[in-house]
Amino acid sequence: MKLSYDPKYNIGYLRFHEKSGPVTTLKISEEMNIDIAPDGTVYGIEILNANEQLAQNQGKLIVEWVGQHREIMLSA
Repeated sequence: MKLSYDPKYNIGYLRFHEKSGPVTTLKISEEMNIDIAPDGTVYGIEILNANEQLAQNQGKLIVEWVGQHREIMLSA
């Protein structure tokens, strides 16, 4: 899994798998898209306007895993 962030466009992308063929992008909302393969595999989630969506966390992305967490500042 890989998280990338483009501060110029304020877009975050959480990639679960490398794209190996055609994908369909499902528009979930004005601020979220999901890339999915024909077999139903989710390749990634695109977060548009990432800073505003994360405002409740003071502009931070909080990554949690068993017993640990890390905060990553997102700034435009």
